[in-house]
Amino acid sequence: MSNAKTPHTHSLFNLFSNDSTMTTAIDAVMEAASGPHFSGLHLDAGFHSSPRSPSTSILAESIKQPFVIGVSGGTASGKTTVCDMIIQQLHDHRVVLVNQDSFYRGLTAEESKRVHEYNFDHPDAFDTEQMLECIEKLKKGNSVHLPIYDFKNHRRCSESFRQVNASDVIILEGILVFHDQRVRDLMNMKIFVDTDADVRLARRIRRDTVERGRDVNSVLEQYAKFVKPAFDDFVLPSKKYADVIIPRGGDNHVAIDLIVQHIRTKLGQHDLCKIYPNIYVIQSTFQIRGMHTLIRDKEISKHDFVFYSDRLIRLVVEHGLGHLPFTEMQVVTPTGSVYSGVDFCKKLCGVSIVRSGESMENALRACCKGIKIGKILIHRDGDNGKQLIYEKLPTDISERHVLLLDPVLATGNSANQAIELLIQKGVPESHIIFLNLVSAPEGIHCVSKRFPSVKIVTSEIDVALNEEYRVIPGLGEFGDRYFGTDD
Repeated sequence: MSNAKTPHTHSLFNLFSNDSTMTTAIDAVMEAASGPHFSGLHLDAGFHSSPRSPSTSILAESIKQPFVIGVSGGTASGKTTVCDMIIQQLHDHRVVLVNQDSFYRGLTAEESKRVHEYNFDHPDAFDTEQMLECIEKLKKGNSVHLPIYDFKNHRRCSESFRQVNASDVIILEGILVFHDQRVRDLMNMKIFVDTDADVRLARRIRRDTVERGRDVNSVLEQYAKFVKPAFDDFVLPSKKYADVIIPRGGDNHVAIDLIVQHIRTKLGQHDLCKIYPNIYVIQSTFQIRGMHTLIRDKEISKHDFVFYSDRLIRLVVEHGLGHLPFTEMQVVTPTGSVYSGVDFCKKLCGVSIVRSGESMENALRACCKGIKIGKILIHRDGDNGKQLIYEKLPTDISERHVLLLDPVLATGNSANQAIELLIQKGVPESHIIFLNLVSAPEGIHCVSKRFPSVKIVTSEIDVALNEEYRVIPGLGEFGDRYFGTDD
């Protein structure tokens, strides 16, 4: 039996109610909510964000962010082939390919005379500033004009360009796209194509003689003088930044298929999940959308608000528990067979941010028998949420994984205060899982930037905060609605 601990995700089960008090009106709402499904929430046409709203700049960063893939590797390693195969398999998404070669600096007259002494494989041969500007514009949803480089004359075509429009996926390909950290920081995935040096040289000779009108001797001379040294000095060291390394390039169909599947998964996620890998949104279903429709309705009764909130909270808790470590375990079944399974994490506790967080305690107790639950009370004064009023935590909390409970993540200030307290008590940041029903983008940014190792599990990411720091469309004052103190 192995004692290795690895991440594990619980299956989510639909929890169906047998509540006899369900009204015809609620049934109608649930049925109506089961119409066409949308992956995110949309503002009504009449809603306009206030100029004072804190959400403006943050939303501009997170909404409709394309998935940016960097593909690097040595000369003639098969980067273009890999890119083409990815594009072909992502045929149901808009994909654009941007080649680093487009950003070669045009040679001066003096450099053109001594072209055989010019190093085209050095970082200084590229206009990295212009490449950065183009990728940043594409990430913001703007179209760009890419320069076209003439490899025979070693200069840009002054009267022509390639227009590239905003897309779901941007692939940036080139030998040195990992060299500059600013370029790397724009990427969601970095792929290094690793191919044998002899194969690359043979491909380089074939390409440069056939496509670029050069003779074999000049290609070999350039390779020995510039290409190989630049590969050793700049390209190969950048391999360490790759998320995925593909041996054999385009011949490695298994690796490319796995990459495409990963990209498809990422494209189906909320844009903030692409930015912050610590954000987890439970998979949306018509049941979940229907329950959100009900608890967001201001006319729903308190009884029904609590009932459907509890169902959603239970799903979030179950999903959060799936991110805890486990130990492999074997048991003998009543039939005498051996079943290989897992043993739950034993060192666990909950901490609720009073008072709304207390609404999530029953679901946690129902999932984890006898679990200890601590309390943190933070005074929410405007939007700073900095004043700690009360805390009561298990004495051995530093040895436990902590499920932090609060149904609404708004500005993130209260959450940050609570997380900071847990860390001060000795809880490792990576041992904290923050569970909530609804998150605002501003709160996700606030918590994730300060505590990138804290996992955030939510059932939906809403649109924004308004000028009063309320989540829009939101749930209203969750604690008052849940505990019946909103009258």
